[in-house]
Amino acid sequence: MEHGISDPLRVEALSSAPSEETVIWDALFRKFSHGGRSLQVQIRQMIVAAIEERRLPAAARMPSSRDLAAILGVARNTVVLAYQQLVDEGFLESRERSGYFVKGVFGSDAREPDSPSPRADRPDSPDWSGRFTMLPSTRRNIVKTKEWLSYPYPFLYGQFDPGLFPTNDWRECARGALSVLEIHNWARDLVDGDDPELIDQLRLHVLPRRGIWASPDEIIVTIGAQQALYLLARLLMNARSKVGVEDPGYPDARNIFSIMTDHVRGLPVDADGLMISEGLAECNYLYVTPGHQCPTTVTMPVERRKELLDVASKHDLIIIEDDYETEFLPNSRETPSLKSFDQAGRVLYVGSLSKVLAPGLRLGYIIAPAEVVRELRALRRLMLRHPPSNNQRAAALFLGLGHYKAHIRRLGASLGGRATQLDAAIKKHLPDFSFLLGEGVSSCWLKGPDTLDGQALAAEAKTLGVLVEAGDIFFMGERPPKNYLRLGFSSIPAERIEPGIAALAAAYRRLKG
Repeated sequence: MEHGISDPLRVEALSSAPSEETVIWDALFRKFSHGGRSLQVQIRQMIVAAIEERRLPAAARMPSSRDLAAILGVARNTVVLAYQQLVDEGFLESRERSGYFVKGVFGSDAREPDSPSPRADRPDSPDWSGRFTMLPSTRRNIVKTKEWLSYPYPFLYGQFDPGLFPTNDWRECARGALSVLEIHNWARDLVDGDDPELIDQLRLHVLPRRGIWASPDEIIVTIGAQQALYLLARLLMNARSKVGVEDPGYPDARNIFSIMTDHVRGLPVDADGLMISEGLAECNYLYVTPGHQCPTTVTMPVERRKELLDVASKHDLIIIEDDYETEFLPNSRETPSLKSFDQAGRVLYVGSLSKVLAPGLRLGYIIAPAEVVRELRALRRLMLRHPPSNNQRAAALFLGLGHYKAHIRRLGASLGGRATQLDAAIKKHLPDFSFLLGEGVSSCWLKGPDTLDGQALAAEAKTLGVLVEAGDIFFMGERPPKNYLRLGFSSIPAERIEPGIAALAAAYRRLKG
């Protein structure tokens, strides 16, 4: 990656400004101007990158701390501390009365910046397309705008809202996980194990809220719910497996299962979630989201949950319950998880901490019979051994110190207020639309007139600063209905909800006109 330095730096003349060197160092520093990181860290990153990419050759003299501070517009002490740290780490060396010099590139295999990349058009280049056993990139997936934070009205599901994140509480737990004693606990290789403290805290603070009591050997931690689904599919399914999924339903689960088998069939849903239909009897496995059906947000009543378990028992069916985003259910005690009714061990439960905290945390878990968890651990070991132990320990502290329950209360109240605003805004600005907005959710399932093209509306709304998800991705089949949208409201500030829906309505009027 180019950083703006093409020739060995002539740093001796830096004291005369402005100069070519001044421009070079200033441009290089701007390349590493990452928000939230200290100036000292940014300066160290800048110098390390230049050294490792041989923009700064070995033995090159660095600018004096005074000169570099003047060029970058920072305090001299900031540069001094950065230089001293780089000396300690072996990137620079300090020579008495001469200044700081580049010590050199680590290792002898550093690639020259201008060395050519392998060319795919050579006659002896591999034919990769003929070697792929699958083409995951061709699957229909939910696509989110990467720069969504720059849009004023991001109605995107599952995204991070800095204003709702318990920054101080999480920082306390992260610091606690980095104490000397804690590092000794988690720094070792757990092989196929998990942090025992996190397992205990899940059993104490999380699972009982969903009516689940599990022993430690029935719990495995995963890199989010996504990996949990992949592990289960890889362990249990083969080319002959018949897997039932909700239609509409979660696209990533559908794609994961379809990698393992061609026999993935959609099953209908209604206002109570997955319907008890004849298609259930033809399945070996069933994926279901009873807490909040994805994407309609409806909750499956207790009576239907028990009926579903009866069908599973009668037809020897294994159920994968994805209990995402149920922490905010106001009636969670009256509507516990499907797993809580399971007496035969037919329900494999998938949960996540990422939905409550932040999607980038990537911490999920599976509750399953001990013999299943044993094999899942062996499989996970072959993939990545175990999720990062420091993150597990920080999460354990977050749970154990009571931050988790306090955060759920605050977040639930905030999302409830936003849901009320969204309800009123849709009724006011989009009277042609019907919608489902379940209790304790962070998204809304919106249905427009039959003539609506959701993808076209999403594209038009984007030009007005509104980001929404077209709903056709949630349906199976070659011709899914196009008149649906999903609106998430966890990532949009409350005061922008009403004007955002007004802008969406303006985009809809444009399309109609």
